[in-house]
Formats: sequence, structure tokens, C-alpha cells
Amino acid sequence: MSVSIIGRQFAVVVVGLGMVTLSACGSSGTVGGSGGDSKTVTLVSHDSWAASKSVISAFEKESGYRVRVLKDGDAGQAVNKAILTKDNPQGDVFFGVDNTLLSRALDNGLFQPYRAKGLDRVGTQYQLDGDKHRVTPVDFGDICVNYDKKYFADHRLTPPASFDDLTKPAYRNLLVTENAATSSPGLGFLLGTAARYGDQGWPAYWKKLKANGVKVVNGWEQAYNQEFSGSAGGRKAGGDRPLVVSYASSPPAEVVYAQPRPKTAPTGVATGTCFRQIEFAGLLSNAHNTKGGKAFIDFLIGTRFQQDMPLNMFVYPVVQGAAVPAEFTAYGPAAKNPETMAPAEVAAHRDQWVKAWTSLVLK
Repeated sequence: MSVSIIGRQFAVVVVGLGMVTLSACGSSGTVGGSGGDSKTVTLVSHDSWAASKSVISAFEKESGYRVRVLKDGDAGQAVNKAILTKDNPQGDVFFGVDNTLLSRALDNGLFQPYRAKGLDRVGTQYQLDGDKHRVTPVDFGDICVNYDKKYFADHRLTPPASFDDLTKPAYRNLLVTENAATSSPGLGFLLGTAARYGDQGWPAYWKKLKANGVKVVNGWEQAYNQEFSGSAGGRKAGGDRPLVVSYASSPPAEVVYAQPRPKTAPTGVATGTCFRQIEFAGLLSNAHNTKGGKAFIDFLIGTRFQQDMPLNMFVYPVVQGAAVPAEFTAYGPAAKNPETMAPAEVAAHRDQWVKAWTSLVLK
């Protein structure tokens, strides 16, 4: 969601809640000071950061720090901006860099090492920076194609189930995805096809997808809440694409934020199109308030935040024993066999693949 599920990136856009509250939380505080003197800790994140006001307030009361949140667009845009401003960062902690962009952030020296308290309760499969601890895993999710159930029922068409299905004539002009150069889920979807078809095979796949009418937009918000016919936002905006690259956890969000709640989710997931995304937080290398930043990272992997997170950002907790809401089990279980890719392979090929993808798909 991003994960991240992520980029994630859902509930607030759909209902206009949460993000407004959080962006104002502690907003009267200012960034500054050195040696941990500041009583404001500033979080820099993607536009889809969200948490319950009561949970943030509890952190502020217990730690003595006020929380200020700066949102910098889609995850890809936010990471790029953080790298450009790393010598004089906008904040203390960055949240939202995922496994698709992690090597870029680390290679550019974006973070300073910090081993978070409670890291021993985080699954080792999520700790992709080894013993360097420049980033701390916070959540995971699955980037997958979602489909509009009503559209496929009305057209008596079976929804796609795999990457291969998306290139078939029956699904011509139905899919919208995000730009792999600017969007975290867009990049995750590209990496999913590279994992599925290999370094030599993914370009041929995308040629078929392009010939089949795939539409590319800049980011997740536009794709899901404007172009996708199955989302609450997309229906209101007149979206006409019944297939979209989003998250496996998007269907429960459609249920949770609907009034009244439907008995079943209006959207489904093509389970053979998923790519596993892990999101991290890190202490920025030149943070003004390192002490407050460390406290906030500890908070992000604490049980209170981990259990609050799923129904705010619609991603899964990484801390062992953190409860997952029943809505996730019913409407958005994690993919059983998502595509994955080792960070070293992502680092070795990402920029080359994105450049080739841009030339192939957008030109």
C-alpha cells in the first residue's frame, strides 16, 4: 500500500476524512532546533498517510512531541523530493518508501541508521536492509488489478484472473494503470510483470497490453478515484474503466466507507496479478529533531499504531500479533502467491526498466 497498500492510498481519498485531520495535527508547531531540542517531530510522507487522531494524540501525550505531517504527492514523487532536499530536509522522519524505491533512497544516503525499539517483533521477511537499520518496516500490501463487479456482471463477462488475461481481446480498453515513472503502484505493477515474464519477456507483454488499450495516468488517485468505474469516487466522476491497478485491500475499503455498508464488496481482485509491496519509515540523514524522530519510528511499529493502521491506510501490519480487522479477512485477504523481487534485482534493473517502459508505453 503503499504497500504503498500503500502507496496505502485509499480511504481518505474516497471519503475525505482522516488526512485533513492529520495534516492539521500539531500544525502549529515549527521545525527547527538541533540536538533533539525541538518539541515538534515532522513526518514527511505520501498523500495517503492517515492515522486516527486519538492514536496520534496518545503519542503526543506520552512522548511530549507534537506531530506535524507534510504530504508530498504520490510515493514516487515524495521519495524523489526527499532526495533532492536531503541536505536541508523538510522533516525528521520519512514514511512511505517501499521496496520498489528502497535502493534509490539508500543509494542517495537519504536515511541515517536507527534500530527501532520493538524491531524484534517485526517479521524478518520484511527487514530488507539487513543489520544496517537505515529503514524500519511498517506495513505490507499487495498491488493488484481490481475489477468492477457490476460491469462484468452486466456484460456477462468473466473478470480477468491473471496477467495473461489482461492482454485478451475481451478486456480491450478496460484497464487503467499508473505511470511507472511517477507512481508507486504503477512501478509495482511493472515489477510484477518483470517478475512474471523475466527481463527479456516483460517488454513483449507490455506491447500486447498497449495494443489492447491500456490507459496510463500519473498516479493512483486519478486512476482509482476518477477513471475506475468500480470505486465510489470513480462512479461519481463518471469513470469508465472497469479494471484498475490498485491494492488487494481496496475492496474492504469500499465496504467500510460506504453508507449504508453493502453485504459484499462492489469490487474484486484479480489474484494472479499481485506484487508484494513493503513500506518503510526512516530517520532522515539531516533531521533537525533526531530524538523525536526516533521516538516516532518506535511508535510506528508499536501495537497501537499497527492495529490502527489497517482501516486508515488499508495495509497489513508487520508486527507479529497485531490484530487484523475482520473486514480484511472477509473482503481483502492478502494474496497467497504474489510476485516478489529481491531488492538487489530491483536496484539492478529498476531505472533501466522504467526508461524502457516509458519509451515503449508512453511514446
